[in-house]
Amino acid sequence: MNEKIRIAVDAMGGDYAPAAVVEGSILAQNENHRDLELILVGEREKINQELSRLKATDSPLTVQNASEMVTMNDQAVESLRKKDSSIPVGMRLQKQREVDAFVSGGNTGAVMAHALMTLGRLEGVNRPAIASFLPSEKGIVVVLDAGANTECKAQNLYQFGVMGSIYTSYILRKKNPRIGLLSIGEESTKGNELTLSTYKFLSEDPTLNFIGNVEGRDVLKGTCDVVVCDGFVGNIVLKFAESIDGFLTWLVKKRVKESLLFRLGAFLVKVSIRDLRKVLDYAEYGGAPLLGVNGVCIVCHGESPPKAIKNALKMAADMVRERVNEHITKVLWDKEKNN
Repeated sequence: MNEKIRIAVDAMGGDYAPAAVVEGSILAQNENHRDLELILVGEREKINQELSRLKATDSPLTVQNASEMVTMNDQAVESLRKKDSSIPVGMRLQKQREVDAFVSGGNTGAVMAHALMTLGRLEGVNRPAIASFLPSEKGIVVVLDAGANTECKAQNLYQFGVMGSIYTSYILRKKNPRIGLLSIGEESTKGNELTLSTYKFLSEDPTLNFIGNVEGRDVLKGTCDVVVCDGFVGNIVLKFAESIDGFLTWLVKKRVKESLLFRLGAFLVKVSIRDLRKVLDYAEYGGAPLLGVNGVCIVCHGESPPKAIKNALKMAADMVRERVNEHITKVLWDKEKNN
């Protein structure tokens, strides 16, 4: 029988913590009770109150106390001073091999800072990257970096492409995933100095299925499976995509109020509208893996509901189970050796 995968969960991270985090953890535990062992990290009293409210005091979930709290407004440097907050406590549990992964819906900058400080980088990785997910006409598209690095070198973007390809292969089960470099034109001569240099790196690696430059309009078309860009651009793309659901909801409501015919049409396609919102819902994906750190870290949206926490925990378990970090290290080591 396989050993359970142990995951530390930042119970204090997110706009609706600890309520949403505790409830999401219970959902994940109930669905995967044979595979998961979850440790809720945070203020013990508040966590126990939620467990009591949800009538889950007999749950196999355990609690690791953390006396301090990192807020969403804390700067990364400031968060490093709070050594007994839920983020560094959870990171230390992973560093000490007491857990296999860490999931947080808290301050992304703080998670990144503590991951680098406590866990460090995987051997061969220059900079970790946040891999986020967007829907497309041909399935899920992985975008990285989505905000960890606002300024990058070509070597960094090249490694993002390698890590994104490995993640997509093992977790999303896409064989030989197509990698595209986000730029202002499809031609190899289009772009700024960073994209031009990165294009050279990616195109010269025969092990990558690099299809060349892709434009913003290609992302949702599913032209490629992995979109490579720096964190500044990637975060803008991600936040814009997140706004689509709200805009469509507003537009439908506005038209329904204006037109009886539109109201009838909206009623007839009600199921399709619900399915569309499900596709655009970030909760379906759970969270975003921080690829390149020497551990498994999943960063969730600050507004994550219980469903998103549950799916983020599944994502963390899948990364541990598929040994994604080992594959990244091996591939980068082999490339370095052959250069």
